Amino acid sequence: MATGFGATGTRAQTRAFEVTRSDQEWQRLLTPEQYVVLRKAGTERAGTSPLDREKRAGTFHCAGCDLPLFSSATKYDSGTGWPSFWQPLDNAIATKQETGFLFMAQTEVHCRRCGGHLGHVFKDGPKPTGLRYCMNGVAMIFKPGASPS
Repeated sequence: MATGFGATGTRAQTRAFEVTRSDQEWQRLLTPEQYVVLRKAGTERAGTSPLDREKRAGTFHCAGCDLPLFSSATKYDSGTGWPSFWQPLDNAIATKQETGFLFMAQTEVHCRRCGGHLGHVFKDGPKPTGLRYCMNGVAMIFKPGASPS
């Protein structure tokens, strides 16, 4: 059984994912920064990811399992310091309501295949969806090329 995320940033047993690994395997496969974000629901510092400034056509994949998550066609500059998108690719992500900082409710975004924490989604994005998928760049890998729609 794989693990999901608790409100405190620790992982709790919740559901099985297609890609499952032990904690030790994740630590071997990921960089320390990727491990903290993807497996412990951490957050990278704003403005530290080169993916926030990535402008080429391509696809953003999960750094944990390589699932395509976002097309560069839906990326925009939110001014937050994190890569932001107004829509994920089909069947790429899952969400979970959580209580975060100061007990504020927020929606956590994770990879639907491996359960890796990606970031959060907010209702202050651009049209046509009005959503802002605010992602940790360290949780993704960019692959240049034709971007899927």
